[in-house]
Amino acid sequence: MDRQQTTIHFAHAAYQLSTTFSRRDPGVPHFQTWRPEDTRARVAEAEVLVISGLWHNGLLADAHRLRFIQSCAAGFDQFDQDAIRAKGVRLAHAGGANVNAVSDHALALVLALTRQLHTGRDNQRAQHWRGMISEVARREEELPGKIMLIIGLGRIGGRIARLASAFGMTVIGVKRDTAAPIEHVDELHTPDALLELLPRADFTVLACPLTPATRDIIDADALAALGPSSYLVNVARGGCVDEQALIDALRSRSIAGAGIDVVAEEPLSSDSPLWSLENCLLTPHTAGETRKYEDNVLDILTENLDRLSRGADPLRNQVV
Repeated sequence: MDRQQTTIHFAHAAYQLSTTFSRRDPGVPHFQTWRPEDTRARVAEAEVLVISGLWHNGLLADAHRLRFIQSCAAGFDQFDQDAIRAKGVRLAHAGGANVNAVSDHALALVLALTRQLHTGRDNQRAQHWRGMISEVARREEELPGKIMLIIGLGRIGGRIARLASAFGMTVIGVKRDTAAPIEHVDELHTPDALLELLPRADFTVLACPLTPATRDIIDADALAALGPSSYLVNVARGGCVDEQALIDALRSRSIAGAGIDVVAEEPLSSDSPLWSLENCLLTPHTAGETRKYEDNVLDILTENLDRLSRGADPLRNQVV
């Protein structure tokens, strides 16, 4: 694919991808759409589509010139891979673009929950100066000596392990392939051991992709295994957690709390109990969002355009 004869269509509701790409003086025609209706109206104009949340599989029918889709997110479960393959289109994801951001966010949620920063902000707004707490079980926590169980040890999960280790925590990892040891992971187990491992965890962190095997991997049985002093942190995908079971566990305080960046249906419905549960700290799928994100995605895109122009195979983060 000749880059000079290629048009790139950036489609995102927030990220300044086209503007950032222009600063690189790429000499490649490009434009950006910000809304679903505009994306569909112009999808036939480009050979390359850079997209994530604005994607729906119906776009394929109108994408007559399309040859390559670069997801601008690490996740790609929204793409119909069979349909994309049948159309002769390549697909790659942006895994690696948000490794630092998402792993930082996971630790931020852990720290916020254990230091009770979320209730501290609530008290600030209420102009309530909370006194010292006599009951030991209700006080803030310290991380050294705690156990973190990480489900999914790709690039994000691996860096979460490194950060947790730096805080003096013991790290247990859950991964399909346990043949090779992973740095900063003290124990490595396969998913079939999950229910046995959960009672040991002070923090269970989800950093796995959403697949048939990981859908509802944290269900009612898993939450029951955690215990009343355990926290759940999800920076993976909402579908990895049975949301109603989580709400029930938070309401009954059968777990201590949850830090949630992703939910099953986004945006979260206004009537969801997650909004108001005191022991739930909720962020709106912003774990990967930083000032460097556009450039991180464009680094991957540029590498893949170079590979396509040379006929090199495979692409970076190739899916199809």
